[in-house]
Amino acid sequence: MREGPDIARIAALVADPARSSMLLALMDGRALTATELSGLAGVTKQTASGHLAKLVDGEVLAVEAQGRHRYFRLAGAHVAALIEALMVFSSDAAPPVRTGPKEPALRKARVCYDHLAGEMGVALYDRAREAGWLAEDLGVTEAGWSRFSAIGVTPDSLPRSNRPPCRACLDWSQRRHHLAGLIGKATLDRLFALSWARRLPSSRVVAFTPEGERRFREWIG
Repeated sequence: MREGPDIARIAALVADPARSSMLLALMDGRALTATELSGLAGVTKQTASGHLAKLVDGEVLAVEAQGRHRYFRLAGAHVAALIEALMVFSSDAAPPVRTGPKEPALRKARVCYDHLAGEMGVALYDRAREAGWLAEDLGVTEAGWSRFSAIGVTPDSLPRSNRPPCRACLDWSQRRHHLAGLIGKATLDRLFALSWARRLPSSRVVAFTPEGERRFREWIG
């Protein structure tokens, strides 16, 4: 008798090359149509529709109808964490040894579903652990709330959610953790709101302004 979660079912859903291409395209948190995803996966719209139906049925993707269009997105941060982990594993399993994206901008700062990844994201997480913003269980300490509040991330500003306030997400390029969870998302949102950084169109790249990067590094100490 099989015991535990049915990991084979999820593995089979992700393993198909076309489906994996679609999932990677959705890693930046956007919602895309079947037509857009079929082009990215290199398959016909009819074939893409079959793949998307399986991913929705397997609760890997969520779908939302708006007007005549249906938009597909990752079902949640847990799916993004799975894809990121597979990206790490895949890079380890095959040459070259260099990890993560080749583009310097993607390696420096990028969106991982809804939070900051890359060198800047790892720097934030490392500092949060070293400076005692986060406890061993990743709970936010009094010192942590004081520092996050300095950029407008407060307990009252976080939405009610089953997601943990903080979670460690293994970074694809750095092979160290960056900050995910509600506070990871809220922090990235504030970086945009404060104009310290902006998201490049149709890209996962997070581009910091020179002044924004200075203030970010000053903030994390």
